[in-house]
Amino acid sequence: MAVKSYQNQAEFLLKEYVLADSFIPYTSITGGILACKMVYDLSQSISAVHFKSFSSLSKIQRSEWNNRAISTFHAIFITVISLYFVFWSDLYSDELLAGLVTFRSSSLSTFTLGVSVGYFLADLGMICWFYPSLGGMEYVTSVAYAMLTGEGQLYTFMVLISETTTPGINLRWYLDVAGMKRSGAYVVNGVVIFFAWLVARIVLFIYMFYHVYLHYDQVKQMHNIGKFLVFVVPAVLAVMNLIWFAKIIKGLKKTLTKRQ
Repeated sequence: MAVKSYQNQAEFLLKEYVLADSFIPYTSITGGILACKMVYDLSQSISAVHFKSFSSLSKIQRSEWNNRAISTFHAIFITVISLYFVFWSDLYSDELLAGLVTFRSSSLSTFTLGVSVGYFLADLGMICWFYPSLGGMEYVTSVAYAMLTGEGQLYTFMVLISETTTPGINLRWYLDVAGMKRSGAYVVNGVVIFFAWLVARIVLFIYMFYHVYLHYDQVKQMHNIGKFLVFVVPAVLAVMNLIWFAKIIKGLKKTLTKRQ
């Protein structure tokens, strides 16, 4: 009876506080940060045992190795959920008569964005801790705004689909530090990054801008901050994506030429 009573109390606390709509942003952010910590520790433990090159890395390189494991885990998670919301869920469907698409949200969509915010905060903390030795500043998105206000979540998920390219980029870094820059896997990785970047960061952004154009009458009803994040942030990211895409093409040509 005592065990059943504790179980009922735990379920009540979980439902009324942890998963209550008003607490979801905070619990999801906390959960995201804790998940990052767990992945970091697992990566360190597994890599030390199964990857011979890990022990020869410097302290900064080992930290970046583990940090890239976190970003890969987050990229897979957020890509799958974002694809579901953008292309398969009815939440943002034009056929669903449930208010303006720019103001729709759900407990799951808000929780997902909260987990992503938790990741970005953890990643920012790593950068600040090791700055300037570890990477550059990550771009700032409208994730937190969309999570807290419920505005423009659809376009936030569209932008987050660009995380599809992250696992390939991280794998390229792993191959590089492992001394496999001249391997066939390195070439295949470059080709995969090219197509992933083309689809997720070029074609998808064109689709997003077209979607904004079709729903402009709804977008213009958002608050000024929301409109700024929908119009300006994706435009800046699109320009950056084009610049990096040109570098990817140049690097891929160089790699293929050397192979020949």
